[in-house]
Amino acid sequence: MGLNPNNAPLCQAPDQALKKPGLVLCKNATDCHAHICGPQSLYPYIANRIYTPPDALLPHYEALLDALGVQRSVLVQPSIYGTDNRALLAAIQKNPSRFRGVAVVDWDISDTALEDLHLAGIRGVRCNIVDLAEAKGVLPISQLSALANKIAPFGWHLEFLMHVNEFPDLAQLLSNFPVPVVLGHLGYLKTNLGVKDRGFQNLLSLMREERAWVKLTGPYRITSEARVPYADTNPFAHALIAANPRQVVWGTDWPHVMVKGVMPNDADLVDLLQEWVPDATLRRQVLSENPERLYQFEGDA
Repeated sequence: MGLNPNNAPLCQAPDQALKKPGLVLCKNATDCHAHICGPQSLYPYIANRIYTPPDALLPHYEALLDALGVQRSVLVQPSIYGTDNRALLAAIQKNPSRFRGVAVVDWDISDTALEDLHLAGIRGVRCNIVDLAEAKGVLPISQLSALANKIAPFGWHLEFLMHVNEFPDLAQLLSNFPVPVVLGHLGYLKTNLGVKDRGFQNLLSLMREERAWVKLTGPYRITSEARVPYADTNPFAHALIAANPRQVVWGTDWPHVMVKGVMPNDADLVDLLQEWVPDATLRRQVLSENPERLYQFEGDA
């Protein structure tokens, strides 16, 4: 597999302890953001990557979900695989009622290939403009618009990993998109920028207009604090919920690639929901009802 062809740094492994959170989650609670990495012997990472995670495999992840009280999951294609979705699709196939997926595809993908992905459980396409070796921070609007028109008949969405503070004109850029957009990591702006940041405020406007969704994920990626509870993320989570609770989902971000400080335990991340979404009715909406709409889950997992 080649350990580090481009000196892509090795990531620390996730916390292996399977703790139960203090918060008891609702029926059909859904982790809307996790990655399967490996096994590298079957699914090697691309050479042009910026990090090298250890194998993070489905059996441990399913055990983690069970410990957390999470019934459903959305697996998201990590940048280490480019457009090779084999590991993602293999994981979904193991338990199709429990899993949905967000893939990365070529711009010129055919309608037939999209239909095959839909049948395999894919419900969206990811555009990551952060974890790149080249063209970082560039939003290819014309290509994204064309792709959005291709995926619209399937009821899919486009998921962006981007820093909203770098795109204060995001609403204008996305004005003609025929599909919803989903943004990760609470908008992925550092907490020291504050909730009044223009890009974050425009994101809130997009949510009010039901043009954008946001994932409550990866608080350790935006905080200035070293460990949970990452209290400086609370105003951002509260603002997102207040803007439109129907447009918010939650996820663990397991296996927490590229965490350089203290690795959080996933049970502690679940318990952040008690502060982020203290109302039980809204929490059920975020954890169960919203994911069911966005990812087209059917019945119980």
